[in-house]
Amino acid sequence: MILRPALFVMAVIMAAAGLPAPAFAQRRATVQEALLRVTPAVVLVAAEVSSEVTLDCGAGPVKITPPVFRETGTGWFIDERGWLMTNGHVVQPAYEPPRWLANQQAQRAVTTACLPGVLKRMGLQPGDAPDREEAAKRKLLDTVLPTTKVNLQPRVFVVTAKGRVEAEVKKYSPPVNEMSGRDLALLKVPGEDYPVLGLADSKAVQTGDPVHIIGFPGVVLSHELLNQSGMIEASVTNGGVSGFKQDRNNNTVIQTDAPASWGNSGGPVVDDRGKVVGLLTFVSLAPGPEGGIVQGFNFVIPSAAVTDFVRDTPVKLDGASKFNDVWYAGLRGFFTDDWTGALRRFEQADKIHPNLPDVRRMLVEAREKVKNPPPRPFPWFWVAIGVSLVSAGGFGGQWLHRWNRNRYRVHPSEVVRMIEGGKSPIILDARRADQYEQLPLKIPGSVRVAPEDLAGSMAGLDLDATRPVVAYCT
Repeated sequence: MILRPALFVMAVIMAAAGLPAPAFAQRRATVQEALLRVTPAVVLVAAEVSSEVTLDCGAGPVKITPPVFRETGTGWFIDERGWLMTNGHVVQPAYEPPRWLANQQAQRAVTTACLPGVLKRMGLQPGDAPDREEAAKRKLLDTVLPTTKVNLQPRVFVVTAKGRVEAEVKKYSPPVNEMSGRDLALLKVPGEDYPVLGLADSKAVQTGDPVHIIGFPGVVLSHELLNQSGMIEASVTNGGVSGFKQDRNNNTVIQTDAPASWGNSGGPVVDDRGKVVGLLTFVSLAPGPEGGIVQGFNFVIPSAAVTDFVRDTPVKLDGASKFNDVWYAGLRGFFTDDWTGALRRFEQADKIHPNLPDVRRMLVEAREKVKNPPPRPFPWFWVAIGVSLVSAGGFGGQWLHRWNRNRYRVHPSEVVRMIEGGKSPIILDARRADQYEQLPLKIPGSVRVAPEDLAGSMAGLDLDATRPVVAYCT
């Protein structure tokens, strides 16, 4: 019973002093540290469909390559061996190219290759007569489109700090708007030692719990005032769990008011410890043709569904990663003011996966801290400990001195108890002569001795050694 309070007190003292606590009392990471642990494992996912269109504008067959169709979303590594999760609808255009996509690419090719010649024969420049141009375009599509052949070439890419890496869809579940769809996809990319995210127990999530959505929203990727670093550096939005609902296929989804946008789809939703409680699946749109996103009403697939989805795959959910080990250790050192140790760990993480934005930024900060350490706060804790020890030593010394002086003292009550107990103590009156003469107090039955007799030899006194001897002195 004494050991547990002692261990608790020791952990509190170590935490206050900034010392490493024992394993049983490891400190909890701050939200800032937890999010820095997460972001390196989040990547941009792009479903791209290129095409080669063969058509005949009237002068013989030609081959046209229209602009690549591309949709982006977010993915995150679930296994360090290159396994990552995202939404099914993120990769759907490349995994199951829809019929409308082939038709769209064919129309683009026809418009690009044939329409300029038609307008030239009509004596028009593009934009001169929109109505006549639109009528000519419709007639041209009706004439050329039926004989057009489209060869689609779908691919899925993951954008990392090393560049674009082609990914293979290993398991797929269609979006929620399709029969029994769960809107999940498991991808595989070459490589190993990737940063990974661990899963939280989504069944323990409650309304009001803080959550963070991490991903690559389109508004950031396409922002005209930002450079291309946004393609490899994820954005974080914050909010809370606001409810639990059922999708149209009767699957549980978590509702959150954390902001999200196009491109956040498939992104991890993490708690304050950096554990994944789910991944974003769909947002809410305003009614009408504009269909703008209504913020505050976004929905998340629980992590329990992810666990079920990968159960029959080679994916390991242990959260182990060589990168995670050194990255987490570096962050722990940085946030406990161990700048040198943090720098060493960050350098190791950068060797495993070079040029990750968060790692590079923390490297710069750690080097600056090592070179120019920030001023340390006044050590009030240690001052308080020192003052307490000095005070305890002073009071302890006084108590010891008093105890040493009084350890043989016999109080009058003890003399009375001796007499009542039949021990009949011998009482020596050893007061100085002047005090003995001045004070009227006389002790009946006492033996008068000089104080110097007590300090020297008492061989001249005839005392009964079987009875206790008590000296009265001043």
